[in-house]
Amino acid sequence: MKYIVLVGDGMGDRPLEELGGKTPLEVARIPNMNFIAEKGRVGLTNMIPARMAPASDVANLSILGYNPRKYYTGRGPLEAANIGVELAEDEVAFRCNLVTVADGRMADYSAGHISNEEAARLIDVLNVKLGTKDVKFYAGMSYRHLMVIKCRDKDELKGFVKLKCTPPHDILGKKINGHLPRKGDSAEYLKRLMVESRDALAGHEVNRVRVDLKENPANMIWLWGQGTRPSMPKFSELYKVEGAIISAVDLIKGIGKTIGLKVVDVPGATGYYDTNYRGKAEYALESLKDRDFVFVHVEAPDEAGHNGDLKEKIAAIEKFDKLVVGTVLERFKGSGEEFRIVVLSDHATPLALRTHARDYVCFAMYGTDIEQDEILYFNEKEAKLSKFRIDRGHEMMEFFIR
Repeated sequence: MKYIVLVGDGMGDRPLEELGGKTPLEVARIPNMNFIAEKGRVGLTNMIPARMAPASDVANLSILGYNPRKYYTGRGPLEAANIGVELAEDEVAFRCNLVTVADGRMADYSAGHISNEEAARLIDVLNVKLGTKDVKFYAGMSYRHLMVIKCRDKDELKGFVKLKCTPPHDILGKKINGHLPRKGDSAEYLKRLMVESRDALAGHEVNRVRVDLKENPANMIWLWGQGTRPSMPKFSELYKVEGAIISAVDLIKGIGKTIGLKVVDVPGATGYYDTNYRGKAEYALESLKDRDFVFVHVEAPDEAGHNGDLKEKIAAIEKFDKLVVGTVLERFKGSGEEFRIVVLSDHATPLALRTHARDYVCFAMYGTDIEQDEILYFNEKEAKLSKFRIDRGHEMMEFFIR
């Protein structure tokens, strides 16, 4: 049996007035996801446990069958795993965004989706100007990077871990002062690093060129998503299948590495609108020649949601359907092989909010031994007609595989 999980990050949304009260999934041309819905089983699930943030790390742990309440230690450590940073017990890893701040407001959580090459030069500067024997910066992809702090004792470690740090995509257009870390020595230390990063970055050649080109400069770092080294059982131990994971995002690849999935890098996978959709599907099919499970993650719909861009969100959903879902379906539909496919979003990223929401998301399963129901289309409205609910999202994987 082959098991394929196809995740369109942030595809879920809410009815929009400009769409006549429909969601992007309702108006998008998605014949392949609709085929899976019509020929398979549709349901609703919640990948975000109560009182946990509706973040991609929490949601994708749930999709992969890991209860975030039990295994989640923070976003930073998962990203560290992918870029080869092994955390010691006395270290805390923070997600380090390169952002654009203008007039005291969060203008862009991604610094104009800065290139890997430009970002790496800025991370080098941060290590020279702000790094110490206990503070190190590591380059990731585009605007997504890492900072690791070595703590003096358990109290300092606990102080950093317990800080409330706000994701930058949650405060677009808002004054940053009210969202900087505060209260306590740990908060003051982080705040100082973030403020001092402005002097370290502002006059750099990379930013001078970006300003000349009328692109958003990476003029500040934003620290959040902190945590300590995770410990999770291997996916193969839990579900008795060997698998692979495909994504352009360090976070998702880091989860895969941590749980023993083979990370497959796809040329042209960017984590943005221009990602190599078809390549992800083709590499997924190739991985299934010697493995029985593959998890394919596409970030583009989520980025469009954060940007508040309706046109790009619909376009990303349609490309995901045609080039990812369609390519995989074409391979297995009518092949006579035993397979199961599930397609879903990890969480909603409503355009009206421009950030993640706790909403239930729709999913559709199709393939060997998956009972067909009466739902015909893949969208939020149709899924609400289904009686199939999985309230604790981390239980979906057990159902899907068993």
